[in-house]
Parts: sequence; C-alpha cells; structure tokens
Amino acid sequence: MAAPCYLGWDFSTQQLKVIAIDEQLRVVYEDNVHFDKDLPEFKTQGGVYIHSDRLTVTSPVLMWVKALDMILEKMKSSGFNFSQVRALSGAGQQHGSVYWKKGSIQILKNASSKLPLHQSLKACFSVSNSPIWMDSSTASQCSALEKAVGGAQHLASVTGSRAYERFTGNQIAKIYSQNPEVYMQTELVPTGAPQKRISLVSSFAASLFLGAYAPIDYSDGSGMNLLQIWEKVWSVSCLNACAPGLEEKLGCPVPSHSVLGPISPYYSQRYGFSPDCKIVAFTGDNPASLAGMRLQEGDIAISLGTSDTLFLWIQEPTPALEGHILCNPVDSQTYMALLCFKNGSLMRERIRDDCASGSWDEFSKALSSTVAGNNGNLGFYFDVMEITPEAVGIHRFNRDNQKVSDFPKEVEIRALIEGQFMAKRIHAEKLGYKVKGKLEVQRESPDHLTPTSLFSLLGSVVQIFTICTFSLIYMLYCIAVPRTRILATGGASHNKKILQVLSDVFNAPVYTIDTANSACLGSAYRAIHGLVAEMNVSLADVVKLAPEPRLAVTPTTGAEELYRPLLKRYAALEQKVIYNPTSSCLAK
Repeated sequence: MAAPCYLGWDFSTQQLKVIAIDEQLRVVYEDNVHFDKDLPEFKTQGGVYIHSDRLTVTSPVLMWVKALDMILEKMKSSGFNFSQVRALSGAGQQHGSVYWKKGSIQILKNASSKLPLHQSLKACFSVSNSPIWMDSSTASQCSALEKAVGGAQHLASVTGSRAYERFTGNQIAKIYSQNPEVYMQTELVPTGAPQKRISLVSSFAASLFLGAYAPIDYSDGSGMNLLQIWEKVWSVSCLNACAPGLEEKLGCPVPSHSVLGPISPYYSQRYGFSPDCKIVAFTGDNPASLAGMRLQEGDIAISLGTSDTLFLWIQEPTPALEGHILCNPVDSQTYMALLCFKNGSLMRERIRDDCASGSWDEFSKALSSTVAGNNGNLGFYFDVMEITPEAVGIHRFNRDNQKVSDFPKEVEIRALIEGQFMAKRIHAEKLGYKVKGKLEVQRESPDHLTPTSLFSLLGSVVQIFTICTFSLIYMLYCIAVPRTRILATGGASHNKKILQVLSDVFNAPVYTIDTANSACLGSAYRAIHGLVAEMNVSLADVVKLAPEPRLAVTPTTGAEELYRPLLKRYAALEQKVIYNPTSSCLAK
C-alpha cells in the first residue's frame, strides 16, 4: 500500500505551484506552471493584464483552470500516485474575485473526465478577467464604503482594515456600478446555503477540486472589507454599501480548517485520486504563509525583501488605519496582523551605495562602529510614498529633536536600520501586539520582589517558603506565557549585524527560516491539520517534525531600557513627517 501524502496548492500571481509532503513532512514532489512561459496563448505579463488606465489589473480565469489541467497532467506523466493523497488544501492570491454564471454549478458538478477541465468550464464565468490584488481603480468605491459605515476607523474596527482599493468588496461594488447586468448574471441561492456565486481566488480554486461552490474561509474573507472579524459573519452595512443581494451571492463563511467534503469524482476518474481524498478549505496566500512559517502565539515573522512585511500572531488586536487584521488561519480564536512597509531593501541598498561604497561588508562595519541608540540621532527614510506610515522623503533629527540636513555616513546607516525596525515595533504594537522580551515580567507579577532581596530581608521558614513558592510560580509563568520570537526571512536576514539591531529594538531573539514556497508548504500542512483540527489538535502539534528555525542573534543586555525612550521619541517624531493624503484608499 502506498504511503499517504498531502498536497498543497498555491494559485499565485505569476504561477501555479504544488507540493506533496509525506507524514514525516518531507517534500516528496513539487512542480509549477509559469503562466507567461507555459501558457503564452493568454498573453499575460507577470501573470496579469495591466489595462490602459494603468489602474485596472486583471487575470484571465480560464488561465488558472488550464494551469491546473497542465500541472495535473505533468504529475500524471511523472508517475505520481494520486491514490495516496489523503487530503489537499491550497492558497490563492488575496483579494481577487471570480464570478460564476447562473447554472455553472451543474457544469462543475458533472464535468466529463474525458475532457480537460478548462474546456468544460469555458462558458462558466460572467467576468472572464478577474480583478486581482494589484488593481487600484476603486478609489470612489472606497470613499463611498467608508462614508456609508461611519468612517475609515469604524470600517477598520469592524472588518480589520480601512477601505483599500484592492479589497474584494470595493471590486464587487465597481462591477455592480459599471456592469449591473454582469453582476445580476451571478445566481442567487437561499441565505445559509453552502454554495455561492462570487468566489475569492482561494475558494474558486477549492471549488475546482470539490466539484461544487466552495465557501470562503474566515481568514481570506477578512481581506474583503466585508467580514465582521469578531463575529465572523458578513457585515450587513458593508454588504449593502457595495451591492444588493450580495450576502446570497457569497454564502456563509467557514472556519479555515474546515473539511469541505471529498474530492470531485472527476479527479478520481481522470487521475486516480481516492474518492476518500478530503478537500480542506483554501485560504489566502498570506494566511497560508503564516502556516508555512509555522508561526505560534507570540511570534513575529519579518520578511526583509523589496517591501518589508510583518506577520503577527495576535490574541487581542486593535485594528488601526494602517495594517490589516485577519482571522488566524490555524486558530479561529485568535488573529493575525499584516503590516507592509514599501521602503524595504531598495532603501537599504540606496544608503549602502551612498554611505558604504556599495559594499555590505562596509555597511556592516559601520553598524558595528556606532553605538546602539545612535547617540539619540533618529531618521526616517522613504524614497517612495510609504504605506506605514503615509510619509515620503528623508527626515533626520538629532538628539534634541531638531531637524538636520545630514548625518555622518556611519550615523546615517544606523539611523536607517534602527528607524526601520523601530517603525515596525511601534506599528505592530498599535495593532495590539504585545512584545514580551526576555526580561519582562507582567505588571501584575511582583517584579520588585526577587528571591535575593527577600532572603536578605526575611529569615523565617514561612518567609523562605513564600519565596520558593513565588519562584516556582514565576518559573511556571515564564514557561506558560510565550516570549516574543522573531522569524526573519528575505535578503537582509543573511546580515547578522542588521539582525542584531532588529533583536535589540524588539528585545527578542531572532531566528532565520527558509520560506521558499511557504504558502504552498503551509497549504500542505493545513491539509493535514484539517483532518484532525476538530479533535483540538493544533497546527503546532501537526508540524512538530518540521525543521526548527535557526537561532541567529539574541538581544544585547540593556537593549530594552535603551530603546524604550527612543521608541517614544520616534513615534512622536513620526507624526511630524506624516504626509496628508487626499485619498483614504492606498494600494498595497
């Protein structure tokens, strides 16, 4: 009998990827279809169409279906044993939407196994080119939505984010306002029915495997400006602001670990999948990456790439005008936060070129030659309009908060790196994240009482017993309350001097992780987790055999005391450099 395996899919912007893992979490198969290269007939660039207004960005739905046909045929030709697949799940680029025509459910359900799926489904979509996350053409819809629900902050408090042009609710509103006949072509079903007619890319992909309309999961549904993230139901006021009858077209959202049902007979007949293979709800690519990076409570993942992105596991979020709060894809009782900083590696490279002769070695030496805290010199470095916060330009301040025109080169380098990481901590804490450093004791614990001081003051047996009891309780507290752990990835994560600053600013150890195909791998992990989640088994239990992150650096003693007042100064100075936008809707 073949050893069981699990599939993870990623319907991303530029390609479709698949990974198979065995029960020891070892990758046993991986493949991809690159849309531009392997499907040239669709004439995409980077997997998308950029329209003449330079704002509208779409992708052809049938390209995604044909890519699935192609990759399954490649797997079949390679001898892949589909019968060993126990479960599969997947991810889709967030925010994109797919519009099914009336009657498509029957075509999907009864697709002939003698034909590639794209041939059966070629007439099933009322919108042939789906709006995707790169689209920024819905400024007026964003403004209308925020106005309808009482302002940007109220919308964020309800749905986890203020109105964003790429978010699905605003895209649906645009389609309804510009093409109401297309919107009306999507079929209505009774409220509460487990089927829908407007899909996210993730639930669309799940539908292909299920042979029925798959529900939207809580986590990806949080990126629509439509879901009440606390109650995990659609917001009636948001739905009404976008389009009529929208709830019936979306169906009820479901927990991200839900088993949606067995795989469609199409796949058993055409490829040899077991009829018992289960489909676990698909989610967005960012939530799937959280699973792939194996974040746990208290963790922060920081991707130091072209843009810097923070993934946070949060218990009690406080949605703000910056960043996004999403339902956690692996723990439906908690949340994840996303923060994107546009001025990432390109900004670091520019300062490296200007101040370190284009050499990372010289850059690192400059960091080492300056003291932590940079003698009070702070800087804000935004070559392009930043998202978090909304600001642009280079702004330097000396220790007396006076604006200055330049810094010495080594001071400039440290001001850049410290400033980038202080901004990340400040904005993470604004969203409700609580950094728990290596030396922190919660306020309610008697941190002014230590065993040493008590022994010097008290001598009785009862008092010594009290000390021992306190020590044991504090030790158990330290074990039970997760400490902050930073998982770093991306190009700058290879530079230990940069990571040391990150560790000091957050007062937390920094680990490095390999996140190649993290959304795909996370989908495979979630396929396993979906089979046992209802038995209260956590994803952390499921992925125990996965390789552990590698410890890179630990915080320097005294770092928290040094950076705490600097963080307050930085946050106050940030208010002075914020740009006053004319639009409340910013692209990613």
